[in-house]
Amino acid sequence: MSDERSGGDMSPPALSFAFRILLEFDAGPRLRFEPAFQAGRRGFVAVQGGSIEGPRLKGRVMSRSGGDWPRLWQSGLVEFEAHYLLEAADGTPIYIHNRGLAYATPEVQARIESGAPVSADETYCRVTPRFEVPAGPHDWLARTLFVGKGERRGTRSVFDYYAVT
Repeated sequence: MSDERSGGDMSPPALSFAFRILLEFDAGPRLRFEPAFQAGRRGFVAVQGGSIEGPRLKGRVMSRSGGDWPRLWQSGLVEFEAHYLLEAADGTPIYIHNRGLAYATPEVQARIESGAPVSADETYCRVTPRFEVPAGPHDWLARTLFVGKGERRGTRSVFDYYAVT
């Protein structure tokens, strides 16, 4: 019986920084409600705009093109479900579907919800985006797996995206 690994072990994937997205939101309160017959709270926040900077992509976040529909748990866990549009510097439209998890203690989460500043070491936020893009110079986004790390900075969120190579 042959050993399927006889060709040698595969090397683990690596991460390569691709770009940063800065999302801007209204300063006002976020929509929050408790869905009937379900645990946790549902929320919504509309994306007001933003920018994209990095070695592999530059552009902008299209204003009011979508937002985030988080699921918030009493434990401090937040499940992200965000959809919005980007525009590359050359005008190419890019759809992003960003899913992920964030965690902060309930005390820190209350400060985040109130708009108070929190330090990066008080929270955990990781995302896994998927992109839809027309064929052309940016179609590498649709055939590449990414992971991201996020931070909330007042009325802004910052996400650094890494291509899994």
